[in-house]
Amino acid sequence: MASNTGRNGVDLWSEIIASEQQQQQSHVEVFYRRRKASKTPSDVVPPKQLGSEGDGIHHRLSLVPPAQTKRISWNRSLSTRGRTSIAVGTCINHQPQLKKAKRKGKPPRPKGKHFQPPNFEMERVYFEEVDAFELLEESPSPKNFGTWAGVNQTDSVALTHLSTRLNKWLICKNLNYSCGPSSTLSKILGTPSITLGPLDCDNLDSEKMKTPEKSSAKACSRLPHAETTSKSYKVEDVGNEGSEELEASVKKLSLASTSSSDAVQFNPFATLLAVCEQSVPFKFQDVFSKYCDPQEIIKIGEGTFGEAFMAGSYVCKIVPIDGDFRVNGEVQKRSEELLEEVVLSRTLNCLRQHQEDARNVCSTFIGTIDLKVCQGSYDATMIKAWEEWDENNGSENDHPNEFPDKQRYVMFVLEHGGKDLENFVLLNFNEALTFLVQVTAALAVAEAAYEFEHRDMHWGNVLLSRNDSATVQFILEGKKMSVKTFGLSVSIIDFTLSRINTGEDILFLDLSSDPYLFKGPKGDKQSETYRKMKELTEDCWEGSFPKTNVLWLQYLVDILLLKKSFERTSKNERDLRSLKKRLEKYCSAKEAIFDPFFSDLLVEHVQIIELDD
Repeated sequence: MASNTGRNGVDLWSEIIASEQQQQQSHVEVFYRRRKASKTPSDVVPPKQLGSEGDGIHHRLSLVPPAQTKRISWNRSLSTRGRTSIAVGTCINHQPQLKKAKRKGKPPRPKGKHFQPPNFEMERVYFEEVDAFELLEESPSPKNFGTWAGVNQTDSVALTHLSTRLNKWLICKNLNYSCGPSSTLSKILGTPSITLGPLDCDNLDSEKMKTPEKSSAKACSRLPHAETTSKSYKVEDVGNEGSEELEASVKKLSLASTSSSDAVQFNPFATLLAVCEQSVPFKFQDVFSKYCDPQEIIKIGEGTFGEAFMAGSYVCKIVPIDGDFRVNGEVQKRSEELLEEVVLSRTLNCLRQHQEDARNVCSTFIGTIDLKVCQGSYDATMIKAWEEWDENNGSENDHPNEFPDKQRYVMFVLEHGGKDLENFVLLNFNEALTFLVQVTAALAVAEAAYEFEHRDMHWGNVLLSRNDSATVQFILEGKKMSVKTFGLSVSIIDFTLSRINTGEDILFLDLSSDPYLFKGPKGDKQSETYRKMKELTEDCWEGSFPKTNVLWLQYLVDILLLKKSFERTSKNERDLRSLKKRLEKYCSAKEAIFDPFFSDLLVEHVQIIELDD
């Protein structure tokens, strides 16, 4: 290819080559730069593969005189901020690492809802019962798990809780508890041996039922027993020996009480028949026909454990008992439970007797006209009355047709006390005032006579009616009291949960066996009163705690404050609140009846002269 020349004949390529040779002969300057990080052997490029630029750099560095070379500080390079030390970097694992799992936190609480921690109360109660259970034999029979028998016995006998009560009596006697079992048990263990014969229910004589130590003047307060066999018991020197002899005697009597061949068998149903002066259960038709035409029976109310029918001028309360199935969602009551309520009702009836030497008289507790045991199905007239009530009011109870033909009942024939406080309309503050006075006076009289505690006096168990009477009479420990009524009459009913000391027996219901009674809604006046009773008695329901009557009086004051149906002033409401506050310092209704709030209605206080014996 021919060379390109300019106009002057100069070769341009020769000038370019000459200029490059002149630059190579000039002084070579040294350039410093930070050495890049060393690469792995697989990434290193051999020197032969370097381009001309790499050769030039190597050449330029090799031409630098030793005096002009600047020494690099290794210490500075190792401590360079933000970089990894060379010595440390060689030990680092450069492989990608998995991220550590984050710790899971607690799940967030739901918004807008009250968070409640888990409740293990039912489990705790269950395991406490398991721990407290004592095996009666090493290998009980699965078919007879509720019974046990001796070596030479063929018939099994149901266990009674006599031995449990004896042990409880022993503990209370050793510790001298005031709320221990009844004094009747102490009398039994301290009484010389006697022979118990069979009881003739048809020829029941109250005079023959007296204990050798003491007899009661009132046969209605007795609790007769029905026996099938007889045996002589004797506990030697129970009251005078030490605790070891006492415990041995109790164990001896406890073992004797579980014997199937010699022990006295207590039949609650037979005893209930005897108390009701019956030998066999009656039919409903036979009882109703004594008080009215059966075609005129009207149902007037119902409850969880029974129903109420109107028979003429009386109210018949019917309660099913001893059944194996639930009634209205609840377990049926047993004969022994109704037996205590029957005896208690008859005992309170004694307060209505106006005798000249009576020290405690009151007519506020509902009068019990008759008590009968019935068996069989509801009659057609009762079914008709039940269905009419259901149509008009919407019954919450089970239909009577669901009961078997052999179902047992207890019928209470009572006076008609009127409407309960829940449905009764008070007209003015005077009626509210006399209502509280009459209830307080009745509880005070029953406390003085029988250590009575109602323990369930909610607004459905207090009946009210109007009459022409201006006053009502009470006698409290020999002192007469006349109370203004303003035409209002009060009756207290339903003694299922009540406690009473008849002088021969202490009748009560152990509410600790019904824990759901104390689990009502918080803030509810009735539920809170049950819980206050439990706290007061400490689950010793046999003991005497008249303060429980005061708790129910406070409940009734709250109910009157909530009822807006009657006329009252702001001063009346302040007086009611002041009364409730003062009731806290009273320990019984006998103390509360003399509160200044009631002074205007207590017409007269006349002291009765006590006659010398």
